[in-house]
Amino acid sequence: MKKIIPVEEGDYYLTPEGYRCFTEQYHLKRGYCCESGCRHCPYGFDKNKN
Repeated sequence: MKKIIPVEEGDYYLTPEGYRCFTEQYHLKRGYCCESGCRHCPYGFDKNKN
């Protein structure tokens, strides 16, 4: 079961297209890499290389 992480100020921003983009701050709070190629991945995952 995944733990629920409350979203706080600084955890995301809205892109010009209107999407929610999670920041490095949020990914570090989550504690693991989802391997989706997130824009601000602090774990170094690159979906083009892996």
